[in-house]
Amino acid sequence: MSGIVSSLMQRQVRTIDMDDTVAKVESMFARERLSWAPVTDSAGHVIGVISAADLLRFHATRQDAAPIKAWQLCTYKPITVAPNITLEELARLMIEQGIHHVVVKDAEEIVGVVSSLDFVRTFISG
Repeated sequence: MSGIVSSLMQRQVRTIDMDDTVAKVESMFARERLSWAPVTDSAGHVIGVISAADLLRFHATRQDAAPIKAWQLCTYKPITVAPNITLEELARLMIEQGIHHVVVKDAEEIVGVVSSLDFVRTFISG
């Protein structure tokens, strides 16, 4: 697979504020048809990612969702990459780290996101 990350990444990125409630996250996922999103602090720095799987695991515990914030559910310190790394490097990194979601940053700015599903889409979009 040739190319660079910027050719595959989703450029319209929806982020979740770390203090958003579980209900707000679920509402945004449903409205925007998302399965995951980066979680940011008040300065816009990526602190984690939260996925639909995280929400399912949370609901399986049968805890009260009202007081729970995104930062309490997210996976911390997500893998971030530059937009100019190769797709092969990204694929290798995702496999080695066992991850499905990567935040693409140029300096400190989020410029895109990539999921394992984005790689799968390349096989059917041609």
